This record gives sequence, C-alpha cells and structure tokens, in this order.
Amino acid sequence: MSWLIPRVLAALAAMALGGIAGLLLGPVQAAIPGLFLGCAFAVAVIAVVDRMRGRQLLAWLRGGLEGPAPRDAGFWGELAYRIERAVRGAEQSARIERERLAQFLSAIEASPNGVLLLDAGEHIEWCSARAADHFALDPKRDRRQRLTNLVRVPAFVAHLQSGSFDEPIVFQAPRDRRTLSVQVRPYGEGQKLLLSQDLTEQERSEGMRRDFVANVSHEIRTPLTVLSGFLETLGNLPLTDVERRKVVMMMKQQAQRMSTLVDDLLTLAQLEGSPRPSADRWVDLGSLLGLVEAEGRALSAGRHALHFEGTPGLEAAGAQNELQSAIGNLVNNAVRYTPEGGRIDVTWRQQADGSAEIAVADTGPGIAREHLPRLTERFYRVDGSRSRETGGTGLGLSIVKHVVQRHGGELEIRSEVGKGSVFRIVLPAARVRVRGLAVPRADEMREAQPVARR
Repeated sequence: MSWLIPRVLAALAAMALGGIAGLLLGPVQAAIPGLFLGCAFAVAVIAVVDRMRGRQLLAWLRGGLEGPAPRDAGFWGELAYRIERAVRGAEQSARIERERLAQFLSAIEASPNGVLLLDAGEHIEWCSARAADHFALDPKRDRRQRLTNLVRVPAFVAHLQSGSFDEPIVFQAPRDRRTLSVQVRPYGEGQKLLLSQDLTEQERSEGMRRDFVANVSHEIRTPLTVLSGFLETLGNLPLTDVERRKVVMMMKQQAQRMSTLVDDLLTLAQLEGSPRPSADRWVDLGSLLGLVEAEGRALSAGRHALHFEGTPGLEAAGAQNELQSAIGNLVNNAVRYTPEGGRIDVTWRQQADGSAEIAVADTGPGIAREHLPRLTERFYRVDGSRSRETGGTGLGLSIVKHVVQRHGGELEIRSEVGKGSVFRIVLPAARVRVRGLAVPRADEMREAQPVARR
C-alpha cells in the first residue's frame, strides 16, 4: 500500500492549489470552484501518468517478458516488480524441472535396457536410443507413429493387444535376428511402458555353456567306455600274453587321453581365474623356443622338416610356462596335421614398431575360410574324427587364445585349403626387448593392451 499515500497527498495538494488559485483570482465565492478544478486537474494528471506507466508495463508483457520489468515508483512499479518476480520464479522452477528431466532421461539412456513410452492409442511418445536400436526405430522421425505399424512381428503385436502383461514376450527382431525380451507395464490412462532387453549374448553364452558341458561329457565318456570294455574283456575272456599286452597298451592310451583332457581343462580354468602375468619378468624367446623345438621334433620323430629361426636375444615379459604352452600347442598342431614329408617353419622376430611376432607356418592341408572364426572355440574341430586320431582334445587353440590375451597380444590365423596355415602371435612392444638394449619404461608396460582377435 505504499503507492496509496503519494496519490492521496497529490490529490490533497491539487485541491489546496485549486483553492488558493480561486482566492487569488476572484472573490471568496471562487474558492469552491477552484477547489473542484484542482481536484479534477489532480485526477487528470494521475490518470495520464497511470496510463503512461500502464502502457510501459503492457509493452513489457507483450514483448515476451524480455529484459527487466519497467522500473518505476508507485502502483505500477510495484505491480511490475511482483509480476517479474513471479515470472522469474516460474522460469527458474521450469529450468530446474528441465534439468531434472534431462538427468532422468540421461539415466534411462545409460540403462542397458530399452525404454519406450506409448499413449493410449499405442503411438510412440518417447523412445530411448537403446529401444530404438532394439526395434529398428528412429527416435525423432517415428515419434507419434503407431508402434504396431513399425514392428510387425505377429507374436509381439498379439501380446501388445492382448492386455495380459504378467509375463514378458520373447521374440526375434526381424532386422538382425537378435533375441529380444519385452516387458509391458500399463500406467496412467491407457498408456504403456515397454522395457526391452537384448538376450542374444545371454543365449549365446548359455548355448556355449551347454555345448561345453556336452562336449566335456562326450570327450570323457568315450575313453571311459573303451576302458570299461577292455576291463570287461580282461575279466571274461582268456587272452594270450600278446593280446593282453595289446589291450593294456590301448587302455593306457585312453587313460592318457583322459589325463590330457583334464590337464587342458585345468589349464583353461587357471588362465581364466588368475591375474595377468607380470610385465617385469623377462623370458628369453630363443631358449623357450629351444624347448618347444625339442618337443616338436620328438613328436614328429623325423617325419617332417622342422626349421626354427629367430632374432638373437629377443625377450618377452610374461609367464614362461604360459608362453611355452601356447607356442608348443601351435607347433604340436602343425606336427599332428601336416602330412609326413611336410615342412614346418617357426620364426620369432622383433617388428619395426617394437612388437614381437612368433609365427608357426606349415604345409599341411589348410583350413577352409568358414572355419577360421571358430577355431579358438573350446572343442571346435574342423574334422572331429581326425583330431581324435591325432590325440587332440580340441582345447589347444583356446588355450593359445587365452595366453595371448593375458599377455596383451593378438592371435592371427591365415590359412587356405591345400596351401597350409600360418599362426601368428604378436606381443605388444611394451612387453618386448632385445637383451642388451634399453628396457621399456614402466609406464610403457602399463599401456592399454589390444584384445586378441580370433
């Protein structure tokens, strides 16, 4: 009410001036008309001033409330101040809510699950990037579009229109055949919240687990069946000494096969459950390849031409037993699968970028292109019967892959049917040195390592 007192005082002053003017200009009788004239003049002045101030305030309101409100005293000044304060408060509240909404949407976008909002007519109100990827949608272009017009999988459409959403629906996306699980949750007035989850990798892992258990069971059951048959033969049939020695020898072979399989499984478990090898323990590759060469020549028994050659003094940081196991598996595979009279070349050298390459090349039958991506899978065999004949367990290349990954390296496989195969282990420069030269710095050793390629 601070604006009222100045107006009352102004009106009283105008009345007083009018009365004084009436007395000065005429007889006493003119004081009364002067008083009224003064009041009318005061009202007119106040009305004109109020109109000017009101137009300023109205212009500010019509201008989108840009800039500060008109600064003035009196009624219009206080009104403008209160309107501005209310507007700024509302703008601040709206900004805070927008920030909260943006944070909420960012949290939804960070979720591994897709989120999609539908109105009562099943039109898309909002869609997260993950949901857009799952349903092959465009978050902007497809907004306000009917979802069932864009995703036409019959099972999904029937589920969405059924009204029964107690259980999620699982189906294959039509674009890339990935497996999706979609949970529908009604809310509001006929609106729906869709939560989508990609189960492709989960199903793949579950399938690999089932295959692994089945393969292990099969690999162990086969020699056990053979041993059981031989034991029954020894117990029920009269055998000569020659026959008995032959049966015992075959039983030893099957027992050795089971022992090798168990050893490989334990090796894999140890590799997966232990920390990475230290980067400050150096292994001389020349000495290590010497041990591998002795094993390879013993396995070959002169049936192949083996050639080993490498950079003198080349060393790698890591676990000697793991590196020997990985390289030994590659050499043993080359010996097993290369026909008699074939050639096997094993080389190790430092490359121009400082990394080390260990290559095992053979002149064997080679491997078809479609098998190459799966060679490092457990128990995967290009020719299962032949692998068992050569004494393989199907775990060798899987062990090689894990060892290489633990040393931050890459495993590369090149092969062509009829032209042999080349297996390359590439170790990063941070784990390689030539004896007598400068040792890599500790910070170089801690650099991020590339992931092995299958």
